[in-house]
Parts: sequence; structure tokens; C-alpha cells
Amino acid sequence: EASRQVPVLVDFWAPWCGPCKQLGPMLEKIVGETKGAVRLVKINVDENQQLAAQMRIQSIPAVFAFVNGQPVDGFMGALPESQLRQFVSRLTAGARRDELETMLAEAEQALAEDDLAAAGQIFAQVLQIDRENVKAIAGLAKAQIKSGDLEGAKATLALVPPQKTSDPEIASVRAISELSAKQA
Repeated sequence: EASRQVPVLVDFWAPWCGPCKQLGPMLEKIVGETKGAVRLVKINVDENQQLAAQMRIQSIPAVFAFVNGQPVDGFMGALPESQLRQFVSRLTAGARRDELETMLAEAEQALAEDDLAAAGQIFAQVLQIDRENVKAIAGLAKAQIKSGDLEGAKATLALVPPQKTSDPEIASVRAISELSAKQA
């Protein structure tokens, strides 16, 4: 159930398993560094044989990642710390992407309803997480233009990374901004 909020790693291990003793502390450390973005559950296969059989665990250590109640990735055996970090990083990137998409949808809805303060605030929050998010830059600039803050919109559009200046959404907002400036 917790995997509906954040990715959950399930570590199947046993006290007699040498590689499990190496993997467990590294996993705990790396998951701890995510500050709650990923959770870790440790399952002793000797004490939970039915669950291990249900998951078809044939060798340990075995680690499965769950997102939205479903296994999405996993590995068996001990991995070096660098590979463990990559594994956990892939999980957090996916979760963060989903979170940003939800926030952007909320901001777009607020903008459509002319709740410019809420839209601007949410777009700004997205930019705190992902400074190069073109949708958030464009959305924030649109909210600023609608509220009459043309200087703010100009400053926001200056945040666009050079490789993304030709993005159609950015070009559209730039045109709106220039047109609004001429009319002002």
C-alpha cells in the first residue's frame, strides 16, 4: 500500500546469507539518503517462507521495487554501491517526474480558471525542483503576463536554457509577451 505514495524496495534476505549482510546496510544507507522519497522493507525469508514463495524467490539477496502496488524492477545478488545508487535513482526520478506532471496539471488548471496567484505559485514550485522545466517557465510567464507583470514575464523567459529557446511553447509565450509590451 505504501508504494502508492512512494516507491518501496523489498529486500528478501536471511541471517545466514553472507551477501545479504553486505547488501542490507548499503541499501539502508542509500534509501536513507533519499529522505523518504523511497522506503525499504526487509523480509527475512526464513520467517516469511510463504511470502518468499509467492514472490518466487529462488536465491537471496533479492530486491524488488514496487510502485503503485506493482513490482517494476528488481535484482538478485549483491550489487556494488554505485549500481545500487543507480537503481534507487531510477526509482526516485520516475516518482519525481510523476509529481511534477501532477503539479503542472494543477497549475495549468489554475491558470485556465484565472487563479493567477495559485498558478504562479505552483509553477514556481516546479521550477524549484526542475529549473529547466519549459512547461513551468512558460506557464509562470503566462500567469505573469495575464496579471500585468510584463517585467516579471521577461525575467522568467530569461530562465529558458539556450538549447530550449526554440521550444514552441516558449516561442508562443515570447510572442504574447512582446505583443503585450507593445500594447502597454
